[in-house]
Amino acid sequence: MALDITQTTLLHASHSKTEWMVPMETGKYRALLRTAELGSITRAAEDLGYTQSAVSRIISDLEQEWGVALLIRGRSGVALTAAGEALLPGLRAVCNAERELQEEVAELHGLTRGTIRVGTFNSISVHWLPRLMKSFLEKYPAIRFEILTHIEYREIEDWVASGHVDCGFISLPCALDLDTVFLRRDRHMAVLPADHPLAGAECYPIDRFAQDPYIKLEDDRDREVIQIFEHCGVKPNLQYLVNDDYAAISMVESGLGVSVLTELVLRRTPYHVVVKPLDPPQFRDIGLAVRDRETASPATARFLSHVVETLAAGEI
Repeated sequence: MALDITQTTLLHASHSKTEWMVPMETGKYRALLRTAELGSITRAAEDLGYTQSAVSRIISDLEQEWGVALLIRGRSGVALTAAGEALLPGLRAVCNAERELQEEVAELHGLTRGTIRVGTFNSISVHWLPRLMKSFLEKYPAIRFEILTHIEYREIEDWVASGHVDCGFISLPCALDLDTVFLRRDRHMAVLPADHPLAGAECYPIDRFAQDPYIKLEDDRDREVIQIFEHCGVKPNLQYLVNDDYAAISMVESGLGVSVLTELVLRRTPYHVVVKPLDPPQFRDIGLAVRDRETASPATARFLSHVVETLAAGEI
């Protein structure tokens, strides 16, 4: 049932005989923040469990109260005005502080309620995150996850720094001043057709990419590999440009060329291809970042510890 929050002044939550009150103003700010993040009043209302008309009235009330237009409304959805963009960092800080306070109160009563917003990239989303979430929720079933995925590590770092997410999986070293923890080293691998002349070799020389037809991912998905070629002084024989990992693997399977992907991406691949380590070996270091481990919310701190312990134990 959708809640029309314009009809009350307080949000009331209860759990295990412990009760606390959430000020209505933060509910209004959260409605505006989710609308900005999702680009849609309708989707924000559905996400928060409010009616669409309630969210529309909340935003109109805030625009009148603050004396500025906050949203640009169009056929494809809504976007923040310049004034809305200027207010966004403060808005997010207030909502984050309220959420973290609720988690601190829950901790005092031995509770584990809260929301963890995780920034991640595709291979982590597919191969690590589902099992990490499942094992974490077995311990803390009242926790809620919000997952945001991006192909750019730097964008995920920006999300962490701005408070858009609580923690983010990234490639180390981090470009920003964030608290990071190393998780695992992931090898870059050559992906070859099954009948390639080097299919039986122990490794694939990087300078061979200058000879074989190379299937390249778009630049924003392939920056690490570009840096590898530049560092090794190799100009690959570029023949095809794609925007999807599995499209590249499928093209390799068909004998159109060779490519470079990480072991994590290639895990459990259904394609009939040959995978060889590069010579010299090349890696990416995967880490998990938070703004500050000392001030992370209780739920985020527990998830960070869970991720580190699970990977260290070799359970993933």
